Amino acid sequence: MNTRSAFRVLALGLLVAAGAVIAGAGGPERPEAKKSLVIGIVAKSQSNPVFQAARTGAEDACKDLSKKLGIDIKPNWRTPTNEDAQQQAQFVEQLVSQGADGIAISCSDANLLTSAIDDAVSKGVQVVTFDSDAPKSKRMAYYGIDDVEAGREVARQLGKVMGGKGVVAILAGNQNAPNLQARVRGVKEELAASFKDITVKDTYYHKETANDAAAMVQQVQNANPEISGWAMVGGWPLFTQNALDGIYDKAKVVSVDTLPEQLAYVKSGQVQALIGQDCYGWGYQSVVMLVDKLANDKAPEKVINNFKLAIVTKDNVSEYEGLWQKWLKKK
Repeated sequence: MNTRSAFRVLALGLLVAAGAVIAGAGGPERPEAKKSLVIGIVAKSQSNPVFQAARTGAEDACKDLSKKLGIDIKPNWRTPTNEDAQQQAQFVEQLVSQGADGIAISCSDANLLTSAIDDAVSKGVQVVTFDSDAPKSKRMAYYGIDDVEAGREVARQLGKVMGGKGVVAILAGNQNAPNLQARVRGVKEELAASFKDITVKDTYYHKETANDAAAMVQQVQNANPEISGWAMVGGWPLFTQNALDGIYDKAKVVSVDTLPEQLAYVKSGQVQALIGQDCYGWGYQSVVMLVDKLANDKAPEKVINNFKLAIVTKDNVSEYEGLWQKWLKKK
C-alpha cells in the first residue's frame, strides 16, 4: 500500500470513529411521539340504545384521555343504521385506509369479521372488541359481559319467579351473534342443572329491532299458550311500549339489559328482573385499552375483561334510572 492509499484509509477510519462517538453520545434517533390519535368505534347498530350508551362512553374517554395525556384523541363513529356484519367489515376497512390508529368493534358475525380484524392488525391498527367478541381473530382484547354467566343468571332469576316449574321460551335475536349464542347456552345449562321441572319450548331468533322482537313474542305466546316464562337474552321487545300486553299475565319475564324503557316494565310489575350490562363501559374501557397501548405501549393484563352483572328488580329499580340519563346524555 502506498502512502496516499494509507492516508485515505486512516482518514476514513477517523470519520467512522467520529460518527460512532456522535451516535453513541446522542443515542439512536427516536420517532416523534404522535400528537393525535383517531379511534374508530364500530357498534352493531345505531338503532339500539345500548350502543348509543357505548358511543357516549367512547366519546367521554377520548375527552378525558386527551386532557390527561396532552394528545388530541378523536373518536370516529362508524356504525350501521341496522345490524349488518358486512357493512361493519367495510367500515373497518375504511377506517384502516383513512389512517385510524385503533378500532373498537362489537361483532355481529365473528366469522365474517375475523378476516377484516386480522387485516387491520396486519397493517398496524390496534383492535379491541366489546359486547360481542371475535375470539379467533388477532384482536388485542375484549371488554364485555360474561355471556354464558349472563344466560345462567337470567335462568336463575326466571326459575325462581316461576316457582321452579313451567315452560320457558328463549328470545335470542341474531342467530349468528356469538355473544347471544353463549347466553342461550347459559340459559339452557342452568335450567337443566337447577330446575328439573322447567322445560324449554324453543329458542326464537329474529331481527334485532324492537318491533320485530315484540311481534315475535306475541306470535309465539299466542301459538303456545302453555309458555309460562320468557328468558330474553336481549331486551329488544322491551324498547317499545305495550310489548307484553296479553303476555305478562300469563308468563314471567326476565331479560338482559336495563334501559329506561325496560325499567318501566319492572316498575309496573310486567318484568320480574333485568340483568344489567356496562354499556357505557363498552365504549369507555375499549378506548382506554386502545390508547394505553398506542400511547404507552401497554397491553391489557387480561385478554378477556368482564364486568360484574347488575340484577335489577322492583326493589332497586330506582337506583338505575339516573344512570341511563348520563349514558344517553339526557337531562
